[in-house]
Amino acid sequence: MDPAEHVSPSPALIDLARAYGVSPDHYGFHGDHLTASAQTLVAVLAALGVDASTPERIDVALASVVDAPWRRMLPATLVLREGQSQKFPVHVTDGMPVEVWIELEDHGGRIDLHQIDLYTEPRTVDGRTIGRAMFEVPRTLPLGWHEIRALTPDGQSRATLAVTPERLELPAEVAGHQSWGLMAQLYSVRSRQSWGVGDFADLADLAWIGGKTLGADFLLINPVAAAEPTTPMTPSPYLPVSRRFINPLYLRVEDIRETAYLSAADRSIVEWSAEGVRELSTDPGPIDRDAAWDAKKAALQVVFEAPRSAARQTAFEDFRASQGRGLEDFAAWCAFTEHFVGQTWPAALRDVTSPETAALRAELAQQIDFHCWLQWVADVQLEQAQRSALEGGMSIGIMHDLAVGVHPDGADAWALAGVLAQDIGVGAPPDMYNQQGQNWSQPPWHPEELARTGYAAYRDLLRTVLRHAGALRIDHVIGLFRLWWIPAGNGADEGVYVRYDHEALIGILCLEAHRADAIVIGEDLGVVEPWVRDYLTERGILGTSILWFEKEPDGRPLAPEHFRTLSLTTVTTHDLPPSAGYLAGEHVELRDRLGLLSDPVQIVRQQARRERDQMILALATRGLIGDDPSERELVEALHRYIMGTPAVLLGVSLADAVGERRAQNQPGTDQEYPNWKVPLGDSSGNVVLIEDLLDNARLRSLAAVMNEDGQPS
Repeated sequence: MDPAEHVSPSPALIDLARAYGVSPDHYGFHGDHLTASAQTLVAVLAALGVDASTPERIDVALASVVDAPWRRMLPATLVLREGQSQKFPVHVTDGMPVEVWIELEDHGGRIDLHQIDLYTEPRTVDGRTIGRAMFEVPRTLPLGWHEIRALTPDGQSRATLAVTPERLELPAEVAGHQSWGLMAQLYSVRSRQSWGVGDFADLADLAWIGGKTLGADFLLINPVAAAEPTTPMTPSPYLPVSRRFINPLYLRVEDIRETAYLSAADRSIVEWSAEGVRELSTDPGPIDRDAAWDAKKAALQVVFEAPRSAARQTAFEDFRASQGRGLEDFAAWCAFTEHFVGQTWPAALRDVTSPETAALRAELAQQIDFHCWLQWVADVQLEQAQRSALEGGMSIGIMHDLAVGVHPDGADAWALAGVLAQDIGVGAPPDMYNQQGQNWSQPPWHPEELARTGYAAYRDLLRTVLRHAGALRIDHVIGLFRLWWIPAGNGADEGVYVRYDHEALIGILCLEAHRADAIVIGEDLGVVEPWVRDYLTERGILGTSILWFEKEPDGRPLAPEHFRTLSLTTVTTHDLPPSAGYLAGEHVELRDRLGLLSDPVQIVRQQARRERDQMILALATRGLIGDDPSERELVEALHRYIMGTPAVLLGVSLADAVGERRAQNQPGTDQEYPNWKVPLGDSSGNVVLIEDLLDNARLRSLAAVMNEDGQPS
């Protein structure tokens, strides 16, 4: 079928799609009702493992989806809230006795369950008469990951049972008052000791300065998830090869203990590697990740091969054991990628479990060890950064950021192929800013397989990211409810929404955050159904409010008192120029230069000028500025404006604080703009280093503003 040809789906195909959580229709940004083509629904169902290629196969699939629960002795996974009881079916040969119990987490004991009196007529499936016995999970189960077990004379079955918090409560240090923190793109914040890119030592120093000197409670940074182990390296931190593991580009080589004990010859190699890129830290031009990583990787290989003490070696081995198969697979992918650099992998290696894959693992064992070691030393440095933040006086510490998806050819796409949908990209339907829609090319979670595996991959991801975090920002949090799936070969406008079990995904997120004592913030900007925001609030997950995006019905800036309480509220975001640039209309001029405007530039300029004038009027009306305010006074007034909101968390862009005007990212561009490569600079584009921050008058002045009204100074 020609993808461009829109053939309407049959009623049976629509029923089948809905049975699998696929929404066959949606409302466009103009309010028009749009129905997906038959081709799109067939392709999406195929990615879910359902053959809907002919009317006959659709009928078979419809019958199968009704029978599917009866083929399983136990449900794949049960996720419920603490204090909630839940009935669940156990399917066995009709009349056969069954023993059902719960094994509590960490050998916490066994709870026997008894069948409840709730009769269901037996059903014949695949020539076998199956009975349904009903059991109930008691309300008294503790939080955690448990297991339901069922035993019959014919065999046994197991199912994952997660008991999650009803809601996340704010930590005592944060609850009851307004806290503020810094927001920074870590790669852009460098010191004279950096290797051309901001690193974890810079993170620790920035966190200490933020807490001890500026009075900040948290430091939000971009995702530091893994990128390619070879150059060129994808610059976007929102397109990692793995969301679970860390980008060793951020390592400070000199802070690895073994570096101090290198031989003179090996030490010279490390110093020589650093000399070539350290001077890049004062270069105002685009950040060169590739040069930094080539130099740093050569030095890291030297440090890795140096002897480790027995205690250090044991710590490394313990870390490796704790991370299990996930770490081994990630490290193998990195080693394979280096081995075949510039080449296509043999087909047999696309299967993570194939004999050929096992053979190459053995051949590349030393390099796999190296990549496991990189993750260990990165984990140690992240732990040190969080400790520095807390010891510096921050009540929350480092706030990490979780990207919505992964690179389609990356480590997660390889190792987790069984729980990711194939031949599907994730994106967004057309809207007023992207009228062709967006395709981020990221493979989505497969809802059924994720549940079948007890959400293990999702659980491991959250545990790793939360391990050294005081808070976690979830990019595109609506993706835990539904995602726009785009079949391979389709345009971004030829997709459909696929719904997820949000009760399970959000519940597991709450459980892991509760265990980590971390706050969770959902980035809920854009088109988000109102009930989703209500649901997140009910579960104790903060939303996101950007001053420039919050409007009254007549288009004026939203009054501070009307902002949400449970939110992270900021003036700007990394997808906009810093406030100084935005006030000057540089977001319009940049899009005009790059050919991204769909309306005449004069109209867009007028709209931007009107938006600025309305904001200045709102500031003046509240007495936050006088006549003819300076740029610094305007930026500080914008932050005083959000201080008047009830939001529990306020974010201050470090770029705003030092007077930077350049955007970190221009949506809708790839090579046309140096996205994610702009170093931290002042209003003139001069590089601002970590060492400069304490003497930066604008930063100190804005911090003083944020510490007004009785907040700590």
